[in-house]
Amino acid sequence: MITLEEIRNILGTQNPEQVERLAREAQKITQHYFGRAISLYAPVYISNYCSSHCTYCGFHVRNRINRIKLTREEMHKEMSHVAQSGIENILILTGESYKATPLSYLKEAVEIAKQYFSSISLEVHPMEEAEYRELFKIGVDGIAIYQETYHRQRYAQVHLSGKKKDYDYRRSAPERIAQAGIRQISMGILLGLADDVEEDLYELFEHLRWMEKNFPGVEYSLSFPRLRPIKSLGFEPCCVTDLILIKAICLTRICFPRLGINLSTRENAQLRNRALDLGITKISAASKTSVGGYTTENPEELDPQFDIQDERSVDEIVQMLKHRDFDPVFTDWRRIDNESAA
Repeated sequence: MITLEEIRNILGTQNPEQVERLAREAQKITQHYFGRAISLYAPVYISNYCSSHCTYCGFHVRNRINRIKLTREEMHKEMSHVAQSGIENILILTGESYKATPLSYLKEAVEIAKQYFSSISLEVHPMEEAEYRELFKIGVDGIAIYQETYHRQRYAQVHLSGKKKDYDYRRSAPERIAQAGIRQISMGILLGLADDVEEDLYELFEHLRWMEKNFPGVEYSLSFPRLRPIKSLGFEPCCVTDLILIKAICLTRICFPRLGINLSTRENAQLRNRALDLGITKISAASKTSVGGYTTENPEELDPQFDIQDERSVDEIVQMLKHRDFDPVFTDWRRIDNESAA
């Protein structure tokens, strides 16, 4: 098990030879366990209503934006558009509003998504085990839940009100998700939110190891999103360099050889291309981070959760992967009736 001091030394080193050794080891392990396969997915935002005040998020309750919640017809329209690009793995997202997006609304969205996609994951507000079980039974394969930061003091400073202010309830969400039968759990930290990236990474690793020990049947993945501006306005500074992000990815691959590692369009095309060899197993493509963003006629009028950096189409991503001898994977699973398996 890696220590906090070892993480500090690795993330802090500027020695090119040490960085190169780290990268070579991560690349070797990735190719051994995953070959050249890269899975593709797309996010679909269905609501930006939120009841929490998180200072770094474009959807927070005090931010004066146009609040939107997709109807059934609008969800069909968005999801059909994404499906036509070839994407079969979808991540449904909302703001954190228990009132605007209750369990019944999420279940409705999943039932619609099942008509278009082979695999469905959610990134929504934390829930109780029984609620996660209901989502599992109707076909949800995965849940993404990020602690954002494991620094309690910093967590309190940036989560000012609402349910998300409850650190412990959020931290225990992966356990409730696993107990409910969900097969895939994505965890992570928001890089740049806390000053001590090394401590955040260490605590994330410890949390993941605890989950693996207690729920070994779950497929886990990690994400390391960096803070990004919203419509060019920075809600919080991000002091995490490209090199630190790359080293965090390499270190994660070495510590967790079989773990999935995701990389979103928060990062630019050049960095995403470079990171593919070093541990990444899944990337998003042609993402829109605003509600209704795929089919709107006036995208400039929408309010994104954050600005994306890589605007390449699905076809462009696929061609890049093939050119670099990667195997773009749209689906490597078959749908299972979760209700009968529960």
